[in-house]
Amino acid sequence: MLHFAYGSNMDRASMRRRCPSARALGPAWLEGWRFIVTRDGYASIVPAPGAVVHGILWRLTPRDLAAVNAYESLDSGLYGCRMISVRHAGARMQALVYVARERCPGRPKPGYQDLVIAAARAWNLPEDYVRGLERWSAGRLAAAPTTDTGDIS
Repeated sequence: MLHFAYGSNMDRASMRRRCPSARALGPAWLEGWRFIVTRDGYASIVPAPGAVVHGILWRLTPRDLAAVNAYESLDSGLYGCRMISVRHAGARMQALVYVARERCPGRPKPGYQDLVIAAARAWNLPEDYVRGLERWSAGRLAAAPTTDTGDIS
């Protein structure tokens, strides 16, 4: 199973603890969606024509998938999951993406956005995109990055 991570699941150390068999395939992006932080304080995505969300594509085993489902609180309804087409290494592929039930913008929980930003930097995601993530961390509710400014092909 492929999983597109755009929030805390981009962090290698966290994924290693939760999903020891998961294999990172590297940077990928999702077109037609925009990154937000919800009132729950966690990352999500919302449809937005022309926007792009950058993240990491992981290959998960069934055990890893169960661990990520638990982490994303699927049972409580915090997140749901969808299969969405992402771009990776010049190809389109279907990947599991977690989408929060909450769609209203909010502020990140303390420390959460720092983890997301550090992971984005560690994976060398486009600098303009990372700066957009930092706007959320600073508590500004201005729109996060909406276009693909990096050259990841």
